[in-house]
Amino acid sequence: MSIVRQTELQGIVLHSRGKVRDMYDLGDSLLMVSTDRISAFDYVLPGGIPDKGKVLTGLSLFWFDRLEDIVPNHLITAEVDRYPERLRRHAGILAGRSMLVRRAQMFPVECVVRGYLAGSGAKEYQETGAVCGIKLPAGLRLAQRLPDLIFTPATKAKDGHDVNIPFEEMVGLVGRDHAERLRALSLRIFRRACEIAEKAGIIIADTKFEFGLVDGGVVLADEVLTPDSSRFWDASSYAPGTSPASFDKQFVRDYLESVKWDKKPPVPDLPGEIIEGTRRRYLEIHKRLTGRELG
Repeated sequence: MSIVRQTELQGIVLHSRGKVRDMYDLGDSLLMVSTDRISAFDYVLPGGIPDKGKVLTGLSLFWFDRLEDIVPNHLITAEVDRYPERLRRHAGILAGRSMLVRRAQMFPVECVVRGYLAGSGAKEYQETGAVCGIKLPAGLRLAQRLPDLIFTPATKAKDGHDVNIPFEEMVGLVGRDHAERLRALSLRIFRRACEIAEKAGIIIADTKFEFGLVDGGVVLADEVLTPDSSRFWDASSYAPGTSPASFDKQFVRDYLESVKWDKKPPVPDLPGEIIEGTRRRYLEIHKRLTGRELG
């Protein structure tokens, strides 16, 4: 199995290279290519996960289609034969892992929605009784469903760690009207997604969204409800108080914690069984949600 760790499209201007995506500048639009790179604890790990970029793209397309009545998105097309001619000669690398998108003025915040007590939120709750400064009832257990969804925005970091911020700080960054609009959209999208996932036997514990402006209107952008940006749990084995079986990046995080990595360079390699286990989980969530094997 081959791994696409980095793309180089001859004759196409590279706009930016993030932890996972390579973005190319096409003037009034962008080409977003999802590689097989994987990051954890704010570092890009060596190697990659075969087919990961295709899973991220396939799931984002799935969700864009099912959420479009709530909020428009930045997608133009993911069909390579509809790309500008200069891109089609790169079809071998672009097919299945790329999207042609409208250029958006991105809001400088991650819009995080949490429905269950997990991850860093669970650690903070154990220490303070709150998650991102939002006070919660006493006595909640690990992975327990929260009394209501909570919206916990964070600043976006190109490198390094995203920082959780109070809602009023988000207001200062994007303005009150936009902040309230993004919060409402995030909660509404999350509820819709949970309804869809529930039918596939999947619990969405939390996720993060990104939004931008195109022609003055808010659009959903970047990736949407993927195993990189979300926690997906198997509903059939879910039990509060335990660490649920998951179909997301938590498998990698758990391994890195088990080897006592200090979360500083050098970044450890992932052994073959962790790479394959991660790939298997990513392929499984794609199949469970979309009802299709990865093409």
